[in-house]
Amino acid sequence: MLESLREQVLEANLEIVRRGLVLYTFGNASGIDREQGLVAIKPSGVPYESMKPSDMVLTDLDGKIVEGSLRPSSDLATHLFLYREFPTIGGVVHTHSEFATAWAQAGRSIPSFGTTHADYFYGPVPVTDELNAEEIGGDYVLNTGVAIARRFREQNLDPDAVPAVLVAGHAPFAWGKTPAAAAYHAVVLEAVARMAFYTVTLNAEGAGISQALQDRHYFRKHGAKATYGQ
Repeated sequence: MLESLREQVLEANLEIVRRGLVLYTFGNASGIDREQGLVAIKPSGVPYESMKPSDMVLTDLDGKIVEGSLRPSSDLATHLFLYREFPTIGGVVHTHSEFATAWAQAGRSIPSFGTTHADYFYGPVPVTDELNAEEIGGDYVLNTGVAIARRFREQNLDPDAVPAVLVAGHAPFAWGKTPAAAAYHAVVLEAVARMAFYTVTLNAEGAGISQALQDRHYFRKHGAKATYGQ
């Protein structure tokens, strides 16, 4: 079933390894077929170098395994919650990439310090609140997704314009229209997290770019009259 989706999800998983975002098996990517309501996701704890498309586990949006002999990623419930809450996304990537994770562990959002950030994220990349003891002791993985969605609602953020989040004390999630786009955003997120770290090291009082410059760079790529690219 859904061989193309499985291939796309495998490629997204391999891309985050190629780009240095994953150590051992610390990460996962998924994709969704909206018409069939099925999700393909990396199996839990399987080394990337040995994975095949057929290893991707298919589940429905309630987490019931539809096809696959392996256990799905332990982060499945977070992925599924994001698909339910953000109906325009088609892929989700979770990593523990070094610099983005450092910002998450510090409990700090990543400010839009420059045009590289502004090209891909319309404003700061937000950080969630820390999960409380009840949330951690309950359905922890599901509650991680709840915390992400809550932050986007509270700040009135568009998940298409800000395709990533930092989970406080944990690590980043990124998403996109496809599994490939989600992987792309995870790679860019790590790059801007690294640049932001260096920026605050050099200038702790930096306020970030102006709204005018943020708008100019974001909308030239993503606006109705975008001019970037062919």
